Amino acid sequence: MKILFVEDDIPLAEALTEALIDQHYDVDVVNDGEAGWQQAISLYYDLILLDVMLPKLDGVSLCRRLRADGYHGSILMITALDTSTDKVNSLDAGADDYVVKPVDLPELLARIRALLRRGGCSVPPVLEWERLQLDPSRHEVTYNQQPVHLTPKEYSCLELFLRNSQRIINREFIIEHLWSSEASPFEDTVKAHIKSLRHKLKAVGAPDDLIETVHSVGYRLKPLS
Repeated sequence: MKILFVEDDIPLAEALTEALIDQHYDVDVVNDGEAGWQQAISLYYDLILLDVMLPKLDGVSLCRRLRADGYHGSILMITALDTSTDKVNSLDAGADDYVVKPVDLPELLARIRALLRRGGCSVPPVLEWERLQLDPSRHEVTYNQQPVHLTPKEYSCLELFLRNSQRIINREFIIEHLWSSEASPFEDTVKAHIKSLRHKLKAVGAPDDLIETVHSVGYRLKPLS
């Protein structure tokens, strides 16, 4: 299960992220509301863990924007403001649940499990590009109905291309969305993932240039004919 954690308290973010990873969740962390918005529209997350008090865009506004944009996954708010008004505002904005700081870890994990068991309001749509399909709800990729077996990073990279299919994506954009700042790879690592992704797609019949290199700019999905 993929979780996006939007939290500007760095020590708290690090501690909770470590606990979530220990529970075998795949976690991405960003530290302000605008970065949370960009991350959420670039990749699909089963659950978004969202602080209320955030720089650039507050958590309630981000929650409202995500729901207006059609995000159907679970949203769990974290708030230091333990009043009924704050809780009502979070729920009215579209949050499924909330916890109050200081966070009780067993309670937080229990609420996350409950939300993920319940699932979102609807199944996320399958992403398609000609004969290529990526199903976020199953984490499955097929080309011409043939399964494509990808590593987690290759899968996330392909999802990034499909969710940004009308734009050219440079390596910096890929690194920003697929790696944490502490684990940022060299650009050659990105090139290696793209090469492997192309090889696996070609093995099931996709054209060599399904993922095109735009010289000195980046990569894109080959425009549909």
